[in-house]
Amino acid sequence: MIAAVADCFVLTFRAIASASKLPWLTLTCAVAGHLDRQDGVTQFTAFDIVVVLEVPQDTNEGRALRLLEKAEKNCLITNSLLAPAKLQASITINHDADSGQTS
Repeated sequence: MIAAVADCFVLTFRAIASASKLPWLTLTCAVAGHLDRQDGVTQFTAFDIVVVLEVPQDTNEGRALRLLEKAEKNCLITNSLLAPAKLQASITINHDADSGQTS
């Protein structure tokens, strides 16, 4: 389940970034799932999605963050689950990279 959340987030971001022509270099995504027993059944109660997006130096960080947040809101897997997902995103700037390409 955790891998499905991570994969869905990454694929959703890639589609949104491509459509928005956002240049980016790497995206690291880690997901932690929290389990709890409720009404005698063990189930996921929350998901923490931690992402680090590396972008070229001329990239608008605010726009990149908004697109990460949009990916969280549009992820089919997390939208299908009862447990909430919380995004913790950070942007890193690669000062040596050219901003002319999108990944």
